[in-house]
Amino acid sequence: VQLQASGGGLVQAGGSLSLSCTASGRPFNGVTIGWFRQAPSKEREFVAASKQYGGATFYADSVKGRFTISRDNARSTAYLQMNSLKPEDTAIYYCAAATRMINSAISYTQSYDDWGQGTLVTVSS
Repeated sequence: VQLQASGGGLVQAGGSLSLSCTASGRPFNGVTIGWFRQAPSKEREFVAASKQYGGATFYADSVKGRFTISRDNARSTAYLQMNSLKPEDTAIYYCAAATRMINSAISYTQSYDDWGQGTLVTVSS
């Protein structure tokens, strides 16, 4: 699966931003999409995921209630709506894809086969 992430930018704390991840190469409905982020000098961390075949969505505790993952299978695109942004949300955001996934492994980078190039989100205080 080839992935293209977009939508990053600079936003003030408390603001909103929407990221997109467009996929190609496989039927999108059969792909689990995950969003991860990596801040400077930190490890890549799980943000949210949307399970394949209309399965559940998952969120990191740090973004629960503020971020929403969604997908449009007809457009082969997943979205990450980010509200009430905080300076600590500043990071490069990556989307990733997996064709096989179990719920217990959904937050691990090793569970994903393909990665997009990342898009930078900067939240100013």
